[in-house]
Amino acid sequence: MQRISGLTLAGLALGAVLPATAAAHGISGRASLPVPAWLFAWAAAIVLVVSFVALSALWSTPRLQALQPKRLGTVPGVLTGLCGLIGMALFVLLIYAGYAGVGGEDAQTKNFDPTFIYIIFWVGVPITSAVTGDWFRAFSPWRAVARTARWLGRRAGAGRPGPLAYPEWLGRWPVVVGVFAFGWLELIYHNHDSPSLLASLALAYFVLMLVGMALFGAETWSDYGDPFGGYFNLFSRLGPLEARERVIYARRPFTGVIGMKAVPGTVALVLVVIGITTFDGASNGVVWNNLGPHITDFFKSLGASDDTADQLADSLGLLIAIGVVSGFFWLGVLGMRTVSRRFGLRDLSSQFAHTLVPIAFAYVLAHYFSLLIWQGQAIGYLASDPLGHGSNLIGTAHWHINYNFLGSTAIWYVQVLALVVGHVAGLTLAHDRALSIFRSGVEAVRSQYWMLAMMVCFTSLGLWLLSDVNT
Repeated sequence: MQRISGLTLAGLALGAVLPATAAAHGISGRASLPVPAWLFAWAAAIVLVVSFVALSALWSTPRLQALQPKRLGTVPGVLTGLCGLIGMALFVLLIYAGYAGVGGEDAQTKNFDPTFIYIIFWVGVPITSAVTGDWFRAFSPWRAVARTARWLGRRAGAGRPGPLAYPEWLGRWPVVVGVFAFGWLELIYHNHDSPSLLASLALAYFVLMLVGMALFGAETWSDYGDPFGGYFNLFSRLGPLEARERVIYARRPFTGVIGMKAVPGTVALVLVVIGITTFDGASNGVVWNNLGPHITDFFKSLGASDDTADQLADSLGLLIAIGVVSGFFWLGVLGMRTVSRRFGLRDLSSQFAHTLVPIAFAYVLAHYFSLLIWQGQAIGYLASDPLGHGSNLIGTAHWHINYNFLGSTAIWYVQVLALVVGHVAGLTLAHDRALSIFRSGVEAVRSQYWMLAMMVCFTSLGLWLLSDVNT
């Protein structure tokens, strides 16, 4: 049984590595699909069912709930300080490019800020965090300022009042609100590529983070109040590495989410991440292209301008996408409660919230990775000319984007692989949690009929989004 457990986890770890060559929609145009989308959907459903049967027959006791990470070593303090300096330098460059660089229609391709924020930061950091751990904490400019202020205070012998107690009811809701707001900015707001707007928002965010850390403490606020920090940390829990107080630990892939504290807002955070990605895919597909204009016309009939009506329609679409995703999860939770009335809905949702994290990562990876490996190459020449004024600071201004890096057929297959592996990982985590909380193995397996149905719905939705966009 230990061998079976090890092989299953090894397979999940391999799945985490293989999608690293995946790609997403949009940049290269339509993908040439060698196999019909319906066949991929059926194949994915069969994989999930077979995985469920295998887990039910061969995984009869919980194996992941009490795993302890292994200590690897300590990070030197000077390295943490250097990372903070790099983070601050990039932040200063972002602000400078936002106000002094080119704007208007040329901003998207010639200014440093849109590419860095929407591709390198928003896509690249969470994807790499799932492999290397929560490295953003070391580079975070607001954390660097907080660390520096704390060090200077200690050197000066200045005391300070203790931080305020963080409200338990608030939980991760600041992260949820921040991630939703950024998703709305990226996908819906028409002027989202304006460098000066991005620089102003970055400055406001920086000040807000400093205020939050001053009130509640740097670590507490980073865990629960920093939207980007909380989002990146969520995916870093899937990886094999973890850093706590400058100590590096090793753990089995995907198991870091098991110990995630299910405070208020945890379930909503994962559902919002999946919903944002779902709407991004659906907004380029047939359904929304047919439905969206009618909703836009409705808002126009109420007196809204063209831009406002379009943004209101897309905002409604984003809320619908989050609602659909939430519906899948809560149907699964309601179904599990029919197996045993000993658990309330809130308790079950908290117990199984971590099982959605691999699914959220699979959606992000499958949907956005080609944007990172293709359009992300633009950061090479933008680093030499961050303002778009024709400079060549580090000799890379002549670089260009190679769109032949991956073929469209390979992209489609890896997208499917990412989705299937992510959902199998979620199913495995759910099965292990069910064994640990239900009274018997039979009861645990019965509860997972509902989780299997939920996983099939999520997998089918993800594959439909890919086929709907790419065909």
